[in-house]
Amino acid sequence: MRRISVFGATGSVGQSALDLVRRDAGAYDVVALTGGRNVRQLADDAWALKADIAVTCYPECHDDLKALLDGSGVDVAAGTEALSEAATRPVDWALSAIVGAAGLMPGLTALEHGTTLALANKESLVTAGPLLLGKAKAHGATVLPVDSEHSAVFQALVGEDMAAVERVIITASGGAFRDWPVEKLATATLEQASSHPNWDMGQRITIDSASMFNKAMELIETKEFFGVSPAMIEVLVHRESLVHALVGFNDGALMAHVGPPDMRHAIGYALHWPERKELPVDRLDLAAVGSLTFESPDDARYPALRLARRVMEESGLSGAAFNAAKERALDGFIAGEIGFLDMCRVVTAVLDKMSSSDGLQNVEISLDNVLDTDRLARIRAGEAISQLG
Repeated sequence: MRRISVFGATGSVGQSALDLVRRDAGAYDVVALTGGRNVRQLADDAWALKADIAVTCYPECHDDLKALLDGSGVDVAAGTEALSEAATRPVDWALSAIVGAAGLMPGLTALEHGTTLALANKESLVTAGPLLLGKAKAHGATVLPVDSEHSAVFQALVGEDMAAVERVIITASGGAFRDWPVEKLATATLEQASSHPNWDMGQRITIDSASMFNKAMELIETKEFFGVSPAMIEVLVHRESLVHALVGFNDGALMAHVGPPDMRHAIGYALHWPERKELPVDRLDLAAVGSLTFESPDDARYPALRLARRVMEESGLSGAAFNAAKERALDGFIAGEIGFLDMCRVVTAVLDKMSSSDGLQNVEISLDNVLDTDRLARIRAGEAISQLG
């Protein structure tokens, strides 16, 4: 029986993972489940799967979670320290599905214990890629990608020589505003940005899809995880969301990963790796699909992609500043402090300010430096939001 933990169990990725676990519950011993404010869901899952411990990252939710799990035998804890403690518990496989920079510490802690880490937390690689992968190497741990695009690249590279790779192409649906006139984007509302044409995801990642900040993050992730140069990474808008990524080789061949827009595919691949096992996902009828479309992204519509290129070129702690500014800008949009297009303006202002005054390049990517940069970038982003407001 494999011992597993799921960090971010109440989010869309975490829930998809637990769906797979429930279908073969006898194969898994669930150690830790963590979540945020949705303590009802966390408690239901911890009770049903007989988890050893359930952790909410919000201390103020501790008593509610404890009451819901009274009599279950499940330990209850709350707060960031409890989250890190849960990651020290020995497991064979852990899923990092916490949204935001908060997912970095539990992932690093799990790797220190040699755990196979299935990584859905984009921010870990964007803010501290060399640190995370170096930690895995030092402790003999394995990092497996769970983002659908990076799982697709990973699968396309099985048995291949990285020296033969010429390019890596990740796809994007284009998000909620892919057909809007560019001049209308300034008026986009929170409700409009929170609706995705293809995927069923949480609000924050859905908005990031509309702005293409999620794809900007994935560009940086691709560079860090696969060790390819920025010039080798391309983005295509693919409205059907069936081709998740393609890898191009030096003989002109393209290897594409094709599958339904269902996160259980990428999660299941990581859960069962290095084997493939049957998954409860739709089987594509390509004749019914009929055609697949691809187009280059419009730079005017998706300026976040340009910012990702800048971050990859500047390197250092630019990713940590980029991510923190993006998270704070997203908070500002959700709260109604700034408009949709202002999010990119905030991130640009933070990168400009910190690149010149604080220095982001040629700096050691240590945990302390990453956390300091994250803290300062959020302050800078708040200042930029105040100026725009």
